[in-house]
Amino acid sequence: MAAARCLLLRASPPAPNPPEIAKAFSPIIASSSSSSAAASLPLPAAVPPSSGRRIPPLRCSSSSSSQGSASPDIAVLLEVEGVLADVYRFGNRQAFNVAFQNLGLDCANWTEPIYADLVRKASGDEERMLLLFFNRIGWPTSLPTNEKESFIKGVLREKLKALEVFSASDSLPLRPGVEKFIDDALNEGVPVAILTTYGRNGEKTSRSIIEKLGQERTAKIHIIGKEEVEKSLYGQLVLGEGVASSLDEQLVREAQKAASAEKQRIAEEVASILKLSVDINAASESSEKIIVTLRAGSEYVGRDVQNCILVAGSQSGVLAAERIGMPCIVVRSSLTARAEFHSAKAVMDGFGGTDLTISKLLGKKWS
Repeated sequence: MAAARCLLLRASPPAPNPPEIAKAFSPIIASSSSSSAAASLPLPAAVPPSSGRRIPPLRCSSSSSSQGSASPDIAVLLEVEGVLADVYRFGNRQAFNVAFQNLGLDCANWTEPIYADLVRKASGDEERMLLLFFNRIGWPTSLPTNEKESFIKGVLREKLKALEVFSASDSLPLRPGVEKFIDDALNEGVPVAILTTYGRNGEKTSRSIIEKLGQERTAKIHIIGKEEVEKSLYGQLVLGEGVASSLDEQLVREAQKAASAEKQRIAEEVASILKLSVDINAASESSEKIIVTLRAGSEYVGRDVQNCILVAGSQSGVLAAERIGMPCIVVRSSLTARAEFHSAKAVMDGFGGTDLTISKLLGKKWS
């Protein structure tokens, strides 16, 4: 994009598999003429993982399955943005400035006070932040009024490219104490999963941040991305990705037959059992995406949803966890420093010391 001048204008988120999934589909299987045979079918494991990935076998839990197990009955699911690294403080502002330079917008430069003011006024919505900023200082003189929306999207695309590069560099640090928090969890036998699917800056940025944990540490952690979600049992049942290749054919036929006959009734029944909202049409795509990720995460760590603790840095993650009954603890970032999280079990400022530790989780001392 050619260099542009700005003219001041008047502004006009190996243990037993969670039992509720298996229970949810028992009414579907029972509805067929071959219900007794179908009901006895065990739930198979998720699609065999691709090379280098580990997916634990999925088994129906029983009251005697935990006999003799010394492992804690909880697991930790971690968001990336705002939790592993404060991307909003150390990455976003710098990436915007690189984007402005690359687009020839020499009049645009976000200092920390300007960025903080825009974040506050736009509640972190980056499109609104750009609108507020250019309404304040003036739009590029060569930009037609009807192309402001496409201009904003172009800036955001360029900013994302810059952030992907920035997140892979040493300029974006991990949050203090997060490495020790993960190590303590692993040493206590607490499974750890990191969720990369719903961060606002994309999975590539999230994975670059995860790499900062080191190969030895990440080899012991479950990384839950788009591919892992699609291969999870819950992801297959909800998203319909690759069901025929991974589930028993008879179970698939019975589920499809029942779904085609009474799709809404069955959906509501399954949603009720899984403690999801029955209003399928009203649920936002983003919210459902997070819920599928959280449930997939619980499968990979081998814990029931209510025994998984989400460490969140986003409001959307907190709300999704509440919908499925997953306990949630918030670790504040520069983006959420003044936000309120009413449904969270606790709100912490960081890791270690008086903030979030594994010992507090094991003792369920949320605050």
